[in-house]
Amino acid sequence: MKAIVLCAGKGTRLRPLTFTNAKPLIPIANKPTIMYSLEKIKRAGITEIGIIVNPDNKKDFEKVLGDGDDIGMQITYIVQENPKGLAHAVSISQDFIGDDDFLMYLGDNLVNNDLEEFIHEFKNNKHDSFVLLTPVEDPTRFGIAVMKDSRIIKVVEKPKDPPSNLAIIGVYIFNSNIFEAIKNIKPSWRGELEITDAIQWLIANNKNVGAHIIYGWWKDTGKPEDLIEANRTVLEKIKSKSIEGNVYENSTVTGNAIIGKGSKIMDSIIRGPAIIGENTTISNAYIGPYTSIGKEVNIEDSEIENSIILDGASITSIHPRIDYSIIGANANIMSMKKKPKSMRLVIGDYGKIEIPK
Repeated sequence: MKAIVLCAGKGTRLRPLTFTNAKPLIPIANKPTIMYSLEKIKRAGITEIGIIVNPDNKKDFEKVLGDGDDIGMQITYIVQENPKGLAHAVSISQDFIGDDDFLMYLGDNLVNNDLEEFIHEFKNNKHDSFVLLTPVEDPTRFGIAVMKDSRIIKVVEKPKDPPSNLAIIGVYIFNSNIFEAIKNIKPSWRGELEITDAIQWLIANNKNVGAHIIYGWWKDTGKPEDLIEANRTVLEKIKSKSIEGNVYENSTVTGNAIIGKGSKIMDSIIRGPAIIGENTTISNAYIGPYTSIGKEVNIEDSEIENSIILDGASITSIHPRIDYSIIGANANIMSMKKKPKSMRLVIGDYGKIEIPK
């Protein structure tokens, strides 16, 4: 079995972060989001991976993942010139997939469940298509499936009047029949080839379409608040303290925390769960729970918690506490001490700043 991971989206809901970084490469707990998906796929025994990218972000993925050799995978990059839908992404992968069964995984999804049981059910029951479902509070935001006797009898994309609350959450397995299905569907009102329409074609043509329902944690990391929540969930899994950097006198590290090589903690308090990358300096600061700080960051005379700080950022003399925030790579936030006091901002397109009164 092979796998394809779809990463060609523009990530508009995460701008301005995605102006300089593909959405699946934005780090959660100091590791690119896509790595959590690739690790699950590898644990399930799949090592031949096709990553669907767009022309603008292909080099970014190649820089981070290379050909996959470092992570024990064989990665092929498949360029989707225009975003014409999930089913279109599958169709352009046909040469890579050949006649093999394949797992399809949306690159911005995080699923807490392992995939082995999912794949085992697909093979044992000789399904043509098999999808992961989970109950959701607002079914109008998702592709929705209707189940009967362990089989899917209907799927519909973002229905105004949902026939069920079982959402398709972006992990699928198909055999080669999906390519025939895609050839027989037309673009939706959005101008895209919908994977739900292809699955519905399989159902209408008496193919065996099943599903596995999960009730564990799952997250589409498409918005800033989703990234922060995912970061919290991953950090909660840190079960011990690991300090490779230097924690100087008058500093304390409590709870489960990871501090990378070359980092310096001076006159500061670190409360885990938290992770701090390599060669980062934290001075006269408070780093609260659920905070991820990248490498080569400088934080001085500031308080931060429940946030993601990317590589190379600098935060100096900022009060009140920074909370529930994402600070981009190499961003520079500082207090202006000279008078007259005023705010001086350089904010990228789609940036968002909330200032307490």
